[in-house]
Amino acid sequence: MKVKRLKVGVRTLGEGLREFGATLKALQAGQKVSKRTGTYFVTVEAMRQVLTPSRLTLLNLIRTRHPQSIAALAKLAHRDFKNIHADLTLLADLGLVHLEPGTHARDSVTPTVPYERIQFEIAV
Repeated sequence: MKVKRLKVGVRTLGEGLREFGATLKALQAGQKVSKRTGTYFVTVEAMRQVLTPSRLTLLNLIRTRHPQSIAALAKLAHRDFKNIHADLTLLADLGLVHLEPGTHARDSVTPTVPYERIQFEIAV
């Protein structure tokens, strides 16, 4: 079984734009471009503001305890549902968490973490 990893790191805006430009040129030239996944921040401080200890704890709880709903996760984390929901929405926007809706409108949303490892990458 392949271990799924997500790269999380710090890149300057210039680095990100250069990589985007190189990818765009390769696509326009008809070249095949390998898929890269990752979440990058402009500064270490920005990364620290998003990946707080409480949010990293949520990722771990989801990965290890497999809660079937946000309410169940809030109970496991001993935190308020509203705050957990806000954290999960942010983490889902970054691709760190998937929120799987139930089959019916009233069903709960199940949070999942599709990665076994998050690899931090900081350029020096």
